[in-house]
Amino acid sequence: MKTFNLNNGIAIPSLGFGTYQIAPEQTVQAVQNAIAAGYRHIDTAQAYVNETEVGEGIRGSGIDRSDIFVTSKVWVENAGYEAAKASIGRSLKRLNIGHIDLMLIHQPYGDVHGTWRALEEAQAAGDIRAIGVSNFTADRAVDLGVFNRVMPSVNQIEINPFHQRADLVETLQNENILVEAWAPFAEGKNGIFSNPVLSQIGAKHGKSVAQVIIRWLLERQIVVLVKSSSPERMAQNLDVFDFELDSEDKANIATLDAGESQFFDHQTVERVRQVKEWVFNV
Repeated sequence: MKTFNLNNGIAIPSLGFGTYQIAPEQTVQAVQNAIAAGYRHIDTAQAYVNETEVGEGIRGSGIDRSDIFVTSKVWVENAGYEAAKASIGRSLKRLNIGHIDLMLIHQPYGDVHGTWRALEEAQAAGDIRAIGVSNFTADRAVDLGVFNRVMPSVNQIEINPFHQRADLVETLQNENILVEAWAPFAEGKNGIFSNPVLSQIGAKHGKSVAQVIIRWLLERQIVVLVKSSSPERMAQNLDVFDFELDSEDKANIATLDAGESQFFDHQTVERVRQVKEWVFNV
């Protein structure tokens, strides 16, 4: 598995298995299937409500813990120093795999500076190896690092052919913050798997549309988080290291950029209020 280096020197596998929307009762088997297929990077979160099962799947995989990279995330209701500190302890207990390799602030809302201080403290104690953010703009990610002690190692954001975010990716990479892509397939929206541009590129290289998208992201030095319930597709999504996209391929993919989220915009006033109402029922 190809790896990238975080800004603190830690290696992170370039392809990860995402567990969002996997029901707890299906998570153990899904994680074990993913590890058997060759994944060594598992992504979960407090909000996914499956940290316990992710940990169980890892412990039962037969693979040494040191060979698996695990990410989790602090949810909005746990924002602020004290709440985040307690929630990190709960995540460690639920996972029950020793340390967490990467812990992110899941959403850019609430007392993120207090949360960041709790993450810095947990990293210094050795409970977490690297810390970062998710769904942040570049300026807010850098703000955390500049006004505290540790610069975020990662920003996990939506990136797919319909929402390519070239400027944001370039800015983050210039700040030595690794970019991770969630929803690289846009969850199948807008007919992405039958898109004629992507299908033609896939046929040219003897690859699926999913493989083309993964390769496109990897060549941009972006970590890719994928999810599948099918062991066959899990293995297929890993089979992307034997071809390269050429300049024509990349130019054609660039034409697909709609310049907007396929889900929701984290930076709108409406979204801030929506999340507050959703999380705290107020």
